[in-house]
Amino acid sequence: MIGTVFRSEDLPVEDRFECWRDLLGRTRSSEMDSAHADAFWAECRLMELGPVTVWPMAALPARYRRGPAMVRRSDPELYHLSLLLDGGLGLEHAGRVDTFGPGDLHLADSSHPYDLGPDREGDSRPVRGVGVDFPKALLPLPAHRVNALLGRALPGTDGIGALLRDCLTGLDRQADFLRPSDAPRLGTVVLDLVAALVAHVLEAEEALPPETRRQVLFRQITAFIRRHLQDPRLTPPAVATAHHVSLSQLHRIFQHEAHGETVAAFIRARRLESAGHDLANPRTSAEPVHVVAARWGFPRAPEFTRAFRTAYGCSPTEYRMRALSERRGPTPVEPTSAVEPPRGPVS
Repeated sequence: MIGTVFRSEDLPVEDRFECWRDLLGRTRSSEMDSAHADAFWAECRLMELGPVTVWPMAALPARYRRGPAMVRRSDPELYHLSLLLDGGLGLEHAGRVDTFGPGDLHLADSSHPYDLGPDREGDSRPVRGVGVDFPKALLPLPAHRVNALLGRALPGTDGIGALLRDCLTGLDRQADFLRPSDAPRLGTVVLDLVAALVAHVLEAEEALPPETRRQVLFRQITAFIRRHLQDPRLTPPAVATAHHVSLSQLHRIFQHEAHGETVAAFIRARRLESAGHDLANPRTSAEPVHVVAARWGFPRAPEFTRAFRTAYGCSPTEYRMRALSERRGPTPVEPTSAVEPPRGPVS
């Protein structure tokens, strides 16, 4: 497991708000007040991933102020990135005032005052999101350029913003299964995606280190593959064309980032995982095996059976019978990675 969990319900009611204030003060030193302080509710997982701190949270609305005197007294020289998943927020920061809704990201700098709170007076909707805190020196972009983004809503529903959102929410879902030894590498992944998003919005991709650009491109490619697994035209040349790289470049990217797994092998493995999900799902138990196979890119049943047996150690029919009889949910044999639903044809 990665991270420590805070649940206000584990504390006496009178101590909950003060403990929440102390917890957030570890990385986001600010004054805090809330109309719900007398019966506050909050949950948070604090994950220290090397120099990067990620903290998925949900809490009743509160207001967080970091005034000029507080900045002068103590400045940890951090950037604070926030992903809002539910609720609404208003932010005054670096000379800008903006509001944020679900799917928005915003960036703040501990060297500047800020005032963050509910976007509507008297709002009692819980706020849910993910915070990311990291040293400003680790962002490979000049501060004067980054300042142009402070306090602005950044896109978190498409492109690199969506990759970052999926990474942050995925960390929360998988935290119980990750090991502390994974933390530094995961922090690097988060930081690479944050840097790529900031550079993209600033049109400054050329300022990023080559390894960061390569790692982000790899994640864009693998997300694309997962979305298009049902498309029979999904092949390595199609993937390369969709990302404006040559086939040889695509293979080099996978050689560096996929631990020796080829593009074709990655596609095949993800299709087998998807077929395994469907075979183990009671809702699709009436579908013939060959229908499931064809849906996930295996038009020839004998080829699918051989590939599935190699991957899972049993035939598709045996796998389905065992999964349904054991009633362990949609994936009794845990695949190597989660599969996103397809979203349309390859373009």
